[in-house]
Amino acid sequence: MIRLGVVGCNYGHKVQLPAFRADARCEVIALAGSDAARAAEIARGANVPKAYGDWRALVDDPAVQAVAIATMPALQAQIAVRALELGKPVFAEKPMASTLADAGAMLGKARLSRLPAMIDFNFHQIISWQRAKAMLDDGAIGKLRHLAVHWHVENRAIQARMRNWKTVSDDGGGVLGNFVSHCFHYLEWFCGPIARLSARLSGLPGADELQTSVAMATEFAAGQLASLSISCASYLGSGHRLEFYGEDGTLVLDNISADYMRGFELLHGKRPAAALARIPVDDPADAQYPDGRIAPVSRLAKRFLDAIETGAPAKPGFAEGYRVQQLIDAAQRSHREGRAIEVTRQPSGEEMGT
Repeated sequence: MIRLGVVGCNYGHKVQLPAFRADARCEVIALAGSDAARAAEIARGANVPKAYGDWRALVDDPAVQAVAIATMPALQAQIAVRALELGKPVFAEKPMASTLADAGAMLGKARLSRLPAMIDFNFHQIISWQRAKAMLDDGAIGKLRHLAVHWHVENRAIQARMRNWKTVSDDGGGVLGNFVSHCFHYLEWFCGPIARLSARLSGLPGADELQTSVAMATEFAAGQLASLSISCASYLGSGHRLEFYGEDGTLVLDNISADYMRGFELLHGKRPAAALARIPVDDPADAQYPDGRIAPVSRLAKRFLDAIETGAPAKPGFAEGYRVQQLIDAAQRSHREGRAIEVTRQPSGEEMGT
């Protein structure tokens, strides 16, 4: 039995905890938050034996063998580095950190420790997305020509005009950290490395510090182009849609609902079809959970536990997290400098200090 501690009383409690509990090899024995009384209340309600008002106490607890982190990006590096120093595998959230330097420190420590260290990039664990990937790899639309991503919703943080990491870019968040970090990971998962990008960012009228929208153009190393139009301030927005256009057909993942993970439809058309047709995809695991994020995260949790028990690859790992942090940094520079940015691959272990 692997004894896990979860740092974070929101996403950590609502998603990570049930995702890890879905695997019989794991026991969640501790929960930490910034408020000791609230953490204790949530732990009691979730039948978690221990509760802490400080992440250090949880990470330092000798009974905790592995640590899952669900905090603001600016705090993740401290927690992850400390856990790895103590020999404890780490399951962290995206984005990996608030700065490229902090992400580099996390990657360097993970490589030195040789412990499993994963990032919760979860869209590619949705069953319809995995079916789409298999179809693309099997030539369902022929050679890919270009790709368009539209993601327009209004999240709760914007509705409430909250100033937290999900809205303020200085904390490693805003639309880049909260939404585009996912996009960067899944774009390279689908299509391979991004070679260059150009980005323009904007906030709300009269509140530019609340970074809500991005328009971006990217070019993959293989030569295809992708356009991204993303906003977390779109009242009654169109949802989340990926359109893959190939020489012989088109493939679409479309979710018009407000649920981030649940609700994607897979559509396909190949010459000489006159219209897209729906491809049925079923995920029996998803139906048992109240939150659409739990089933995809449970699949990553299984990988994490496999890595601890058997040494299986811990993917997506801190290397993938660092790569996304590189792309976020490039998008920020592109906006500041008003030009396209060439994106090099991640540095070697030696360059990371390992």
